[in-house]
Amino acid sequence: MNRISKILIGISMFVSLMFFCNSEVHAQGPGTLRGIVTDSSTAEVLAYVNVYVKEIGSGASTDLKGYFTITGLAPGNYTLVVSYIGYQSKVIQATVQSNKVTRVDVQLSQGSVVLQTIEKVGESTVAPNATEISIQRFTIKELESMPQGVETDVLRSLQYLPGVQTTSDVSAKYYVRGGASNQNLVMLDGITIYSPFHALGLFSVIDPDIINNVEFYKGGFSAEYGGRLSSVLNVITKDGNKNKYGAKLSSSYLSGKALVEGPIPHGSFFVGGRKSYSNAILKKFLNDKNVPSDFYDLSFKLNYSNPDFVEGAKFSVNGFFSQDNITNGNPLIEDYKWKNDVFGFDWFQVGDSPLFYELGFSVSKFSGEVMPKQSGSPADKNEVTDFGLKMNFTYITDSKDEFNLGFHIKQIRTELALTRVNGVTTKSDVSGANIVAYGKYKFLRYENFGLDVGTRVNLTRLANSSGGVSILEPRVNITTRLTPTIALKGAWGIYQQEMTTLSDENEVINVFEPWIIIPTYLKPAVGTHYIGGIQADITSTLSLSIEGYYKTTKNVPYLNESKILITDPDFITGEAESYGSEYTLRFHPSQMNITASYALAWAYKIIDGKRYYPRYDSRNNVNLSLTYDFGSGWEASAVWSYASGLPFTKVIGYYDKYYFDQFFTPWNQYDPTKPYALLDVQNLGRLPDYHRLDLTISKKFRFGFMNLEFEGSIINVYDRKNIFYFKRDTGERVNMLPFLPTATVKAEI
Repeated sequence: MNRISKILIGISMFVSLMFFCNSEVHAQGPGTLRGIVTDSSTAEVLAYVNVYVKEIGSGASTDLKGYFTITGLAPGNYTLVVSYIGYQSKVIQATVQSNKVTRVDVQLSQGSVVLQTIEKVGESTVAPNATEISIQRFTIKELESMPQGVETDVLRSLQYLPGVQTTSDVSAKYYVRGGASNQNLVMLDGITIYSPFHALGLFSVIDPDIINNVEFYKGGFSAEYGGRLSSVLNVITKDGNKNKYGAKLSSSYLSGKALVEGPIPHGSFFVGGRKSYSNAILKKFLNDKNVPSDFYDLSFKLNYSNPDFVEGAKFSVNGFFSQDNITNGNPLIEDYKWKNDVFGFDWFQVGDSPLFYELGFSVSKFSGEVMPKQSGSPADKNEVTDFGLKMNFTYITDSKDEFNLGFHIKQIRTELALTRVNGVTTKSDVSGANIVAYGKYKFLRYENFGLDVGTRVNLTRLANSSGGVSILEPRVNITTRLTPTIALKGAWGIYQQEMTTLSDENEVINVFEPWIIIPTYLKPAVGTHYIGGIQADITSTLSLSIEGYYKTTKNVPYLNESKILITDPDFITGEAESYGSEYTLRFHPSQMNITASYALAWAYKIIDGKRYYPRYDSRNNVNLSLTYDFGSGWEASAVWSYASGLPFTKVIGYYDKYYFDQFFTPWNQYDPTKPYALLDVQNLGRLPDYHRLDLTISKKFRFGFMNLEFEGSIINVYDRKNIFYFKRDTGERVNMLPFLPTATVKAEI
């Protein structure tokens, strides 16, 4: 059966299921409440809002698109209490009719929050039977309230979470529960971003000004997500102000930013961009070395929703473009360039039943290049082209159970040209299609028990799409609530990854990390997650979360460091294992938010029968954060972080090694010997412990016709000398960030 036939069969199954679900809703039954919650000033959708129905003592939360659905309601009048932190709660009256979907749209106004009955323990609509585990959700306001580095950065914010490791405070690159960095899926509105870093990996390419909300899974993600082994980061962009035109301008020590947004007929738009203009701050990150980095990113989004065109439909078109250039004036030093180009179209549909449809198309391109000039470095180049098509739908039954089904089709091509030491260029051009069907059933009819069981079915494989064998990725998430305040959670799942990067673990900073499809002579990498935890809401303002995990990974591709002959494979496979426990205590009275977290973790790699620690294995990690709202526009935050020492390979000695690379230099003018380091067992040593305190204070005020905000931060307040690495040739110690004050000014019209 060819690829096109499989796609047509998938589409026909999808359409058949939609008709089946539509026919079901015409049967006699109770009514449904459905609506969307938005910000009253901008009409931006609000995710994770509590919608509580007083008469039944329960309710629902809004999803990423701002929708809530409450099924199985007997005909009659109901009182809805809608509440969200940072907004004034609202009480709404609604009438439910038999076999009807009653639409209730709610607008919330920003302001102080008065704790309503809904927010008391035992009545929270952060669903008592919610099956998600190992998930962290952020709104843009929460991201902005965290201590800043040079600017607000979504990827750097992840590093404060237990279970997320980093190898230095210089890089925004992160490692989740013992997994490599290339095992993390980063998506912008559901579209894969292959290179999510600016400036040698120091910062994220995603401008926080375009963000509405963020979902981050550290593991145990359900069947709708795939393609990576460790984590999923899904960044949802804003729609743009539907009520009035506006603009935002900001400037930091690193870059300048601008965003314009406003209404269009039956919709809204935004266009935002960021451009670097100074490298001075980068010297602090790179041990006072000058890096001529120049970057920009540009985003846009258009939304259209007209009931006279298609009732209940929302159409979105979005684009994202970023580019980095490192251009050295010295002809003996190589230059670098890499870029992302992303385009997407999404059609989201709601009908006259508790059924949601979504159809999307996307293109994501990445290219990276090393331009050697006269440096003698290899001229390497990498390109990735990813075409995607998705079809998803969700149906909610009268019993509150959910059916989720969908098809995801990806056509991916990777091109790679590597120049070896002898000047020979190796080229690789691989393309393939991954056709995936997924389905899951969420059993949610009982308040104290929830079950999410599903699977992904890989109909083809990227490296050999014409002869791929069906591979199942089953997943199970379960929640049982012992008391109104204590819940037990668990998850198990199998995950598959068919792409990898060529990266050297021993490099301190990897500038060029090309993506490739795993070769046909290797099996796809497969990981298995085992997760268990307990969630306790001790009081209305105090909660405790404890999670333990065990993760194994097989068929992990690694570069063959022992390759000698041209017939030797470029890759070999190994295994990985990680396990640990994570503890998070949150205390959030009205004007304060305190979070304390601790992670105890172990990570191992096994290659050629040798078991060793990867560079990102840190045994103990502690994060203490405090945010306080003083009122009158003043807000302050502090974060103290601690991590036990990272592994490194010790140098046990040197010897003089002969290098025969200057054949025509007279013997009396050239010494062919240079010191060569003798290394101990890989990563057997441990660097000293790491700790750091960061402070941020911000002030918002009105100045004439605009809102202004000043934000000042101090990184490493007590100037801790945290070691980055030792130079192997000289033994010199290189430290991470010193005491570093930064500032940002923002203006909003």
